[in-house]
Amino acid sequence: MNNYLVFDWGGTFLKYAIIDKKANILEKDKIPTPQPTKDNEADRKVFFAAIDEIVAGYKESVDGIAVSMPGMIDIKRGYTMTAGWLRYLTGMYLVDYMSAKYGLRVAIQNDGKCAALAEYWKGSLSDVTNGAVMVLGTSVGGGIIINGQLYSGTHFSAGEYSFMFLDTKKLDSFESTWGSYGTKGLIREVCKITGDDPEKLDGIELFDRANVGEEAVLIGLKKYTDMLAVGLYNLNVLLDFDKIAVGGGISKQPLLMEYIKESIDEFDRNNILRGLDDYIPKPNVVVTKFNNDANLIGALFNYNSIYKEFGRFRKK
Repeated sequence: MNNYLVFDWGGTFLKYAIIDKKANILEKDKIPTPQPTKDNEADRKVFFAAIDEIVAGYKESVDGIAVSMPGMIDIKRGYTMTAGWLRYLTGMYLVDYMSAKYGLRVAIQNDGKCAALAEYWKGSLSDVTNGAVMVLGTSVGGGIIINGQLYSGTHFSAGEYSFMFLDTKKLDSFESTWGSYGTKGLIREVCKITGDDPEKLDGIELFDRANVGEEAVLIGLKKYTDMLAVGLYNLNVLLDFDKIAVGGGISKQPLLMEYIKESIDEFDRNNILRGLDDYIPKPNVVVTKFNNDANLIGALFNYNSIYKEFGRFRKK
C-alpha cells in the first residue's frame, strides 16, 4: 500500500493525514484537541477515544502510523519524557502502547524536529548540510540538522529554543525567554505600542493593519523582529548554519520575513565584534516550504528512518 496515517498532535488541534511514501498528502483533516484537566488518567482515555475513532477509519488501508507531538521524546524507546501541553501523555511508552492497541508499526517524534526533517527532506533545507528550523507558533520550537543528521542532544532537548533566555536581567519573567516570542509575543509587543488589548487582537488583524502601514503596529513589529534577530544570531554563531528556515502560521506574511531580515542586517551592521573580526557569518534566513504541513511530512520521514519500509530517502 505504502500509505501512512500521520498525526500532528498540537495543543489546539489533532491534525491527521494520509500520506504516501513520496510525501504526497492524499487527504487530511483535524479535530479539536481534548484539553487537559487535573485527572491525567481520565484525560488520556478521552484523548485515545478520539484517536481510536480516526484509526478505525484507516487501519485496513495504511501500513503504519507516524506521530508528531510536543515534548522531549526518546524515539528509540518510543517514550514521552515530557509531552508539552498534552501533559496527560507524559511518561508513556507510547510506541508500544499504540502498536499493541492498533496492530500497526508506530513512530513518534517531537514536532519541531519533525518540521526540520520535512524541510531537510524536500523543503527549504534540502540543499544544505547544516541547517535549522524555527517555528513561530504559540511558543517557539524547531529542530537542528548537523552534518545531514537530525541532532537531538543528550536529553532530547536540542532545538527547544523556547528555553533560551534573551534577557538575563529578568530571569523571573517568561517574557525574557525566546519561547515568549511566538505569535502571542508579537501581539504583546505590538499592543505595548498601540495600546490595544492583547486578548482582543489576533494575528490576522495585526497584519491587516501592518500591511496598510499603521505606524504604531510597524514599530511593535520591528521590536519583535529585533528580539528574534538576537536569538537567530546567537544560534547561528553557535552552530554556523547554511540556512535557518522560519515557519509557523505568521511566517507566510511577507512583511514579517522582510522585517526579520531587516533586523538581522541592522544587528549585523551594529555588531561591535565586527571591529575585531569581520568574518562573523550572518544568519541566512529563509521561509519554510511546508509551513503548517511540515510536522506531518517530517513525522513520515522519522517513521521511515526507524523502520526503513520504503528504502533510503533521496532529497530533491
